[in-house]
Amino acid sequence: MKQGIALNINGDTYEVLVAPHQTLLEVLRDGLGLMGTKRGCDLGSCGSCTVLVNGEAYLSCIMLAMDAVGKDIITIEGLGEAGDLHPLQSAFIEKGALQCGFCTPGMILTAKAVLDEEIRPTEEIIKKKMAGNLCRCTGYKKIVEAVLSTVEQVEKEI
Repeated sequence: MKQGIALNINGDTYEVLVAPHQTLLEVLRDGLGLMGTKRGCDLGSCGSCTVLVNGEAYLSCIMLAMDAVGKDIITIEGLGEAGDLHPLQSAFIEKGALQCGFCTPGMILTAKAVLDEEIRPTEEIIKKKMAGNLCRCTGYKKIVEAVLSTVEQVEKEI
C-alpha cells in the first residue's frame, strides 16, 4: 500500500507516493527523474548513489524513502549548476578526476561531506572517509588531488 510523503530535496518539497519498501534512490531516479544519483550495486557497497541527508553522506540505495521525511536531501543536481558549479565540481573537472563520470556524483557529495566536517583534511583523512566510494577508471589519485585543491582554494578565499 503506497503512502503519500513529502521530501525536501535540493531546497524544494516534493509530494510523492511510495511503497514502504521503496528506497530513496528509487524515488529520486524513478519517481522524480533526478538521474544524477547513480544506481550501482543496490547493496550499499559502491557509493555511486551517495546523497547528502542533513549534511551527511548517505547511501540512497539502502535508505528507505520514508526515513528521509523531514530531512534535507541534497543530490548532485542541487549542488551546483551550469555556469555556477560548486568548487568541488570545478576541481574535479580541472584536475581530471573523472573519466566515465559514473561515480562522480557520489564522489563529489561524499567529498563535500568530508570538507564540511573537516576544516583541513589531510590526504589520509580524505582517502579514509571516501573509501566507500568506488571508481573503476581513475585510480583515485586525481580524485584526492581535486578534493585537496578545493581545500586550498577555500583557504585562499578566507
